[in-house]
Amino acid sequence: MSTSKAKSRTAIEINGKRHQYSSLKELPEGSVAHLPFSIRILLENVLRNYDGFGITDEHVQTLIHWSPAPADKDIPFKPARILMQDFTGVPAVVDMASLRAEFVRHGKDGQKINPAIPVDLVIDHSVQVDYFGTNYSYNWNVDLEYERNKERYELLKWAQKGLNNFTVVPPGMGICHQVNLEYLAKGIIERDGWLFPDSLVGTDSHTPMVNGIGVIGWGVGGIEAEAAMLGQPIFFTCPEVVGLKLTGKIPDQCTATDMVLSITKVLRDKGVVGKFVEVFGDGLDHLTVTDRATISNMSPEFGCTVTYFPIDNRTLEYMHSTNRSAEQIKIVETYCKENLLWRTGNESITYSSVVEFDLSSLDPTVSGPKRPQDKILVKELSTKFADLLNKEHNRVYQSVTERRESAWLTEGGSGTEFTFGKVPVEGSAPHEVTTESIQSVRIKHKNQEYVLSDGSIVIAAITSCTNTSNPAVMVGAGLLARNAVEKGLRTKSWVKTSLAPGSKVVTQYLERSGLNTDLDALRFHTVGYGCTSCIGNSGPLPAQIAEAVEKGELVVASVLSGNRNFEARVHPQVKMNFLMSPMLVVAYALAGRVDINLLEDPLEYDPNGNPVYLKDIWPSRETILNTINECVKQEDFQEVYDVIFDGSTDWQQLEVSLSENYHWSSSSTYIKESPFFEHLKETPAPVADIKNARVLLYLGDSVTTDHISPAGSFKPESAAGQYLMAHGVEKVDFNSYGSRRGNHEVMMRGTFANVRIKNKIADKEGGFSRYFPTNEVKTVFDTAMAYQEDQTPLIVLAGKEYGSGSSRDWAAKGTFLLGIKAVIAESFERIHRSNLVGMGVAPLVFVDGQNAASLSLDGTETYTITGLADNLTPHKLLDVQAVHPGGAVTNFKVKARLDSAIEIEYYKNDGILQYVLREYLRNN
Repeated sequence: MSTSKAKSRTAIEINGKRHQYSSLKELPEGSVAHLPFSIRILLENVLRNYDGFGITDEHVQTLIHWSPAPADKDIPFKPARILMQDFTGVPAVVDMASLRAEFVRHGKDGQKINPAIPVDLVIDHSVQVDYFGTNYSYNWNVDLEYERNKERYELLKWAQKGLNNFTVVPPGMGICHQVNLEYLAKGIIERDGWLFPDSLVGTDSHTPMVNGIGVIGWGVGGIEAEAAMLGQPIFFTCPEVVGLKLTGKIPDQCTATDMVLSITKVLRDKGVVGKFVEVFGDGLDHLTVTDRATISNMSPEFGCTVTYFPIDNRTLEYMHSTNRSAEQIKIVETYCKENLLWRTGNESITYSSVVEFDLSSLDPTVSGPKRPQDKILVKELSTKFADLLNKEHNRVYQSVTERRESAWLTEGGSGTEFTFGKVPVEGSAPHEVTTESIQSVRIKHKNQEYVLSDGSIVIAAITSCTNTSNPAVMVGAGLLARNAVEKGLRTKSWVKTSLAPGSKVVTQYLERSGLNTDLDALRFHTVGYGCTSCIGNSGPLPAQIAEAVEKGELVVASVLSGNRNFEARVHPQVKMNFLMSPMLVVAYALAGRVDINLLEDPLEYDPNGNPVYLKDIWPSRETILNTINECVKQEDFQEVYDVIFDGSTDWQQLEVSLSENYHWSSSSTYIKESPFFEHLKETPAPVADIKNARVLLYLGDSVTTDHISPAGSFKPESAAGQYLMAHGVEKVDFNSYGSRRGNHEVMMRGTFANVRIKNKIADKEGGFSRYFPTNEVKTVFDTAMAYQEDQTPLIVLAGKEYGSGSSRDWAAKGTFLLGIKAVIAESFERIHRSNLVGMGVAPLVFVDGQNAASLSLDGTETYTITGLADNLTPHKLLDVQAVHPGGAVTNFKVKARLDSAIEIEYYKNDGILQYVLREYLRNN
């Protein structure tokens, strides 16, 4: 046993009970007081889990002697638990069931395949906003949710009943990260006579939200999480820790959302990809846990692994208010103070670097139109809109002469008339017409007539765990709505409004305060408890709006209180998407447009023609805090979470077989056995070099996992749509890519199928590629299948930040199933790189500042990559030979982003789960 481990093991008595724990204070090497809190937690983890094999003395020493420029060494991490949502959880359960099936085919006992640590899965990604703006929206959406997802929910209920260490929170209870913050997170865990810090990994990239309550946790791919479920440590490079020093207080006219969007910009500019961020400074004293969680939630948007807030008095206050037991709170306080994990504010910690941010410098902020880090001040959005329109869509404002000379086209049908052209748009006064106009459509529909144009808002969604977990911005939105109603204002009729709370506690305090009535009056009715628009479940636009947008080629906008606004994520017809606070979502919905200065222009005119400005309806911070104190009650958390696992009658009536193996249905278009493990050989084939490969996609910078594996809706003409129609599924029943993640046939057809992806070797936008033997442009899937028939390996060329965004395991699984052997990029985002390794796809990076363009590569070449087959080591330099169609040859080197010895083993086994299954077969 390690000397450090032996001497750090000690005992503590709390609540009359004696516990063992690994003491950081007792380490023989000396004080760890200079270490960041997040590194201390990693150190405790290796001390407690030391076994001399997977976790060794070297790992302990690496963390004890952590420095601002840490050694380039891998460290292991064994989380205390795992968090899943259903989009990523369904394929994980499918894989677990498939592993059991293959284990049984090898003559083994399938019951031995179970999670080794607790797993909580929260069903939160499946509810879609089909119905909105009415008091029946919630019930009708839930009915549709069960109708569409019955097969998926039967699988998850089988897992709830048939797997050990596996719990499922049924649909309609909330968003996984808000449920985690309000209920699942313990701060300190008591298990098997031990106390240790609560920690987790989650199959959703926004898992770091729980950092706000002092719990270390981050997002991983489903593949990596499944390995952790089966007892494997997660390995990653010892991180730098960037200190984020907060000073000052948030101004009254700003919110926690303005704060996090501003911090996103600052940290993206700093460059924190793959690093830890730890927050300190006097500003923490003015931030609630929910404010802190708002920041931590958007760690993936910063690019960092975690944004950690150490446990302090604010943490205990929040635990008390959310109904954690007095015994649990005592454990947290005593353990943390005893084991150097309690923040006093007087620490002298050494960070890799420090970024300072003055909260008092904030201005009202939005981010968009397609990246969370693209910060725009509210006062500047109106002036920047024209530039965005021109830059992104090559469209400019039209002169009066051009507008008058434009031909108008009127179409009728289904009770709707459209007039297309450069139609005048209302100006800043009730009866003025602007001197310029943008592409517009005048719509007359069922006794309503209005103009829809570039910049019109068609979706306004209060959604996402980022903000619905924070009572300050939710109550603020309700109060703003109340003030607007009292002024006689209403949201514009062309705006699809929705409210999707992250837990039922939100509904409790909105109802107690009466603010739900005011939100309903502005058509922000509750549509469901889930992620909805934030993950692409916005549902269809009203038919007349959708038709006007399509035929008028309009560049319309969404405003949402989410954390992601990547291209085509929110809705495929909405080309501009802006993130903002719930309060601003309501305000912009009243205006109906984004191309206004919300701080100076009138939102609207009251029934008597008087202008109403944002300042006229903005609630004071004092009013917000007083309302919170009056309406947010501890008993709400008890009432909601006492029945968290029960589910509705619909859930309780789902019938499932409880045999050791899941019963696969050959007719299912939702759930199919994974193809990755079937008839697995107990010894993997030797690693081979990649020879004469073709480029399937040649992509640019900032390609996200939404581009690689979209989660939203898809059309009948897509490869996935064609597959479903061939299996008797009507378009109305397609559901979304996200909901079909249990069926690899759909998901491989959906890989690289985003309607906005730009493949440089295809001649059109969307999920298309070129089959070079015939020079034919086809869908990515059809092109890949043609190459598979030729037994031609495939690669992807890409730029910077490849795979940023959601921790989407199908972005790697689909890549593997298309026959892609390697991705050569300038840089990778952390989770997707790990997922590629976990599927046996080689992530390779250009070296010496080179990229595809500087090497004069255009994707028409054939590629041979050597160095994989012999003496493969972490970060090995490989040789690439690209042969151009004319015979010219370009030779260059790439670095294999196989970052550790264990990752090389995963790669040799064609994936991490194959490696784990072979280990199980050898040892059982």
